[in-house]
Amino acid sequence: MKFQALFFLLILTCMYLSLAQGSYGNCCLGHVTGMKANVKRNIESYRMQETDGDCNIRAVVFLMKKKPLHKTQKTRCADPNQGWVQDVIRAVIARNQI
Repeated sequence: MKFQALFFLLILTCMYLSLAQGSYGNCCLGHVTGMKANVKRNIESYRMQETDGDCNIRAVVFLMKKKPLHKTQKTRCADPNQGWVQDVIRAVIARNQI
């Protein structure tokens, strides 16, 4: 009986630790200070990251065009309060409306 209780407690502890770690896989941890023109042309879309849930900073996440041999899509994170970021957002919206 003691072994079963100890085993159950061990399982609960492992589950708690795995849930307590959080998931920062999709969160920006910092901002870029600028982008080159050729990088801006490769932006496909964007999304807003808010400070709710697991993410600690507010950011605009720019999703770059996926290259044929790459498995994942590259992202760049920028401060939504910066003027150049607002300009890039407007350009992406205009480009996607065509």
